[in-house]
Amino acid sequence: MRWAVVTVPFILLLGFTSARLVPSGSDSSWYRALVKPEQTPPDWAFPAAWTAIYILLGLALAMIIHARGSRLRGPAITVFAVQMVANLIWSPLFFGMHQVFWSLITIGVMFVLALATTLLFGRIRSAAAWLMVPYLAWLVYAGILTYRIAELNPGAETLVPSSTTTHAMMRSPRSSSGSPVTADSATAGCSLRAFSISPAPIL
Repeated sequence: MRWAVVTVPFILLLGFTSARLVPSGSDSSWYRALVKPEQTPPDWAFPAAWTAIYILLGLALAMIIHARGSRLRGPAITVFAVQMVANLIWSPLFFGMHQVFWSLITIGVMFVLALATTLLFGRIRSAAAWLMVPYLAWLVYAGILTYRIAELNPGAETLVPSSTTTHAMMRSPRSSSGSPVTADSATAGCSLRAFSISPAPIL
C-alpha cells in the first residue's frame, strides 16, 4: 500500500483542481438560482462526500498498481484513468457551461466506466472493488439529482443573464441617450434584477 502515499493525494488534487476551474456549489450564482429537488443535500455534503470518495479511489488504485503479477493490471488502470477524465470534466460542464443534459449523459458514462473499473478491480483485488462501491452509489444519487434538476429547470443554461446584461440592468434608470426610461421598462428591469440575484428556495 505504499503507492497510496502517491495515489490518494494525486486523486484528491485532481478533484480539487476540477472543482476550482469554475465557481461551483453555492459559489455559483447560476446554481443558486436553480430550483432544487427535495433530495438535494446541504452544500457541505458535496465536498465532504467527494473527499471521502477520492480517498477511497486513491486507495483502490494503489492496490491495483501494487498487483504487479496480474495481467489485468494494465487494462484496469487504463479504464480507471478514462473514468477519472469523465469525472473531472463534469464540474466544468455543469457549473461552468450550464449543460444539465450533457452533464446527465456524462454521469451515465462515468457510471458505466466506474462499473467496468470495479469489475476489473474485483478480478485483481476484491478489496479494491469494494472501495469502488461508495463511488458507484454516489453516481446513482448524483444522476437522480441531475435528472430532477433538468426536469425542474427546463432551459437551465439560459436561467441567469450574462454579466453584460446584468451590468446594464444595474445602471441608473435612464436610457443610453440620457432620456428617462419608461415605467414599463423600469418594471421589467427590476423584475430581471430580482430574478438574477435571488436564489431559488431550498426545497
